[in-house]
Amino acid sequence: MSTTRFALRAGGALAAAGVIALVAAPGASAHVTANVTTAVQGSYAKITFRVPNEEDNAGTVKVQVSFPQSYPIPGASVKPVPGWKSQIDIEPLPAPVKENNSDVKKAVKTITWTADPGTRVNPGEFQEFDVSAGPMPDDTDELLFPAVQTYDNGIVVNWTDQPPAAGQPKPEHPAPSIKLQTKANAPGAMDMSSMGATGGVTDTAASTTVGSDNTARWLGGAGLLVGALGVGFGAVAVLRSRRPAVAGSTSATESTTPTEGKSE
Repeated sequence: MSTTRFALRAGGALAAAGVIALVAAPGASAHVTANVTTAVQGSYAKITFRVPNEEDNAGTVKVQVSFPQSYPIPGASVKPVPGWKSQIDIEPLPAPVKENNSDVKKAVKTITWTADPGTRVNPGEFQEFDVSAGPMPDDTDELLFPAVQTYDNGIVVNWTDQPPAAGQPKPEHPAPSIKLQTKANAPGAMDMSSMGATGGVTDTAASTTVGSDNTARWLGGAGLLVGALGVGFGAVAVLRSRRPAVAGSTSATESTTPTEGKSE
């Protein structure tokens, strides 16, 4: 067997083994998670709660997510999910909390999704629940959303474990969480520490663009002028080349006529 064929077969065997390992991976590795594209302090964010089914003989029929009370979020709305009813509970806080230069007195406490009869998240499937919430607090970089998952066979799983301390193993049922970015570090914002003020950077970029545009226009105009001069010089050259030819023709005629006269 050639070396090339051996390498191809070995690679195929490894790939097949990898697929088998993925298929055989235990369902317990799938957790209820909270995902965001970007969440910025002081702004609204879209949070997607992904709920996988970890039971082999039961379906998920209820999910409840608790919002942080130490870092309250004043409002939320949900995206409709066919076959599911949602309920948002907003309650007064024990005491006002200062967030984003204002006192937050009421905040989202829980959001609950309940499946209609005949609807559930089947084994081997997952469901996503989208929430638009905000403004995000401005005094933390992480938010936890403890969740409770209920199955139609009565099993209840609490996804409420806190993040582990440094060096500690990961918890079995971690609470869903998201990271918050500061406005300065959000996508599209300038890094003030390395690039200076945003206005200065913007002005520099604008002046560079204007300067480049003016240079391009000047070069374009110069090109047109040089082209026009070239056409002019070409025309003059053509005229000059034609004049000697006409003169030569006239002289030839004049010299021919006397000759013909003499012959007569």
